[in-house]
Amino acid sequence: MPATITLADLSWATPDGRPLFSHLSLSFGAQRTGLVGRNGVGKSTLLALIAGAVPPQAGAVTVSGTLGVLRQGAHLRADETVADLFGVADGLALLRRAEQGVAGVEELAEADWTLETRLDAALARLGLNVGPHTPLAILSGGQRTRVALAALVFAEPDFLLLDEPTNNLDAEGRAAVAALLAGWKAGAIVVSHDRDLLERMDAIVELTSLGATRYGGGWSRYRALKAQELAAARHDLDEAQKRVADAARRAQEALERQARRDGAGRRKADKGDMPRLLLGMRQDNAERSAGAGARLADARGAEAADAATAARARIEVLQPLSITLASTRLPAQKVVLALEGVTAGYETGRPILDGLSLMLTGPERVAIVGPNGSGKSTLLAVLIGCLAPWSGAVRTHTALALLDQRVSLLEPATSILENFRRLNPGATENTCRAALARFRFRADAALQGVASLSGGELMRAGLACVLGGEVPPPLLILDEPTNHLDIDAIEVVEAGLRAYDGALLVVSHDPAFLEAIGISRRVALGASETG
Repeated sequence: MPATITLADLSWATPDGRPLFSHLSLSFGAQRTGLVGRNGVGKSTLLALIAGAVPPQAGAVTVSGTLGVLRQGAHLRADETVADLFGVADGLALLRRAEQGVAGVEELAEADWTLETRLDAALARLGLNVGPHTPLAILSGGQRTRVALAALVFAEPDFLLLDEPTNNLDAEGRAAVAALLAGWKAGAIVVSHDRDLLERMDAIVELTSLGATRYGGGWSRYRALKAQELAAARHDLDEAQKRVADAARRAQEALERQARRDGAGRRKADKGDMPRLLLGMRQDNAERSAGAGARLADARGAEAADAATAARARIEVLQPLSITLASTRLPAQKVVLALEGVTAGYETGRPILDGLSLMLTGPERVAIVGPNGSGKSTLLAVLIGCLAPWSGAVRTHTALALLDQRVSLLEPATSILENFRRLNPGATENTCRAALARFRFRADAALQGVASLSGGELMRAGLACVLGGEVPPPLLILDEPTNHLDIDAIEVVEAGLRAYDGALLVVSHDPAFLEAIGISRRVALGASETG
């Protein structure tokens, strides 16, 4: 029997009663499936239901085969090693005893003499050069993710369940994950915002408030099909609105015809040339006819209105975001930032930046790239004055704003609206509301406390507060803005940055994001500048 995962009439709601999905039915086989959808729609919950970490509230989950679930670093013990994560510590210890000649006969019969070779192969498949006794605590977040993936490969499950496997990975790590999935012949369900990774999927399943839809092929095909659906939804909305208008016109014409008939009847009655009995029968027939006509008109109008509402809802789900921002008034070719021979670090004698020079002019868009540990965060700390350079000079010639991964320029204890007012003191109430609405914080959503926001909402709120004012800052610095964001949130960020006409300096490992926001130059730390 081939391995399968089947979801039958599955329903789940959050503890506060908010439904994530209802009557969901899906099946997964030996193919790579990308699972996408907005923050809070239930992607991670669905993976937890499949893995058996939580029971379904209604419906059933049936798994035929074995599962390998990506283990997050938050669950690591302080003393845990690579071998512990692989579950082979006892097996390796047995091999060591056998080599030393102290293993018993029964133990030797149980020894797996291929264990070390298979372990090395699994680590190499993810591009790792670490030993089995390496403590996980000394590895970077990206290295731990790759070790966890290698442990899943080592176990050879029928299905991989991966939740954001490329988060915090540099280009080398992303390439290793992509290569792993490219060669994976069993089943895989991948929750990801990495569009390059999703491009390699055999199918995309999108979760929305309307349910789940499967699309064959990778990311580009999914987006093309979504564009077709949007065009169809707009056509359906146009047709439905015409039907609404037509139903209203027919109802009005029916009322006018009935009024003319009623007027003619009254005139005959006034003349007295019609028997009273016949006159009463005609009045009854007219009233019944008018009532039936009104009910028919109401039914047609309600049906057309329902069709228009359904089409409008589809457009709201499918419609990409477009944002309009005020100009920064940044003159072309104005030098906004200059670094001259900057050397900096945290330990004396061990510089992370060594003689770095960089100039940013006018509305230029520059990406800072490089592997994990190459000094990207150190550079940002120097730029904003948190770390003094040992030598060289840093000069900024315009106002700037930094959005780090925590969006720390926002005060967590206050609302989004209050943060906007603090950062844009001259803005009126209407200006504040309009700016936040452009970033999908409408009405009461603008009153949410910053501390309660998800990662995607937090970055959106930061962009809204920084870019939504009367004059946005001419220089914007971003540190890994797409980390932990779902694709909808990333596209909101991209729309905002495309509308921004100032200078942009971005640290990011996400090539699709850099392309989408129009990066014109890349600076690789430790190497020469590249265009």
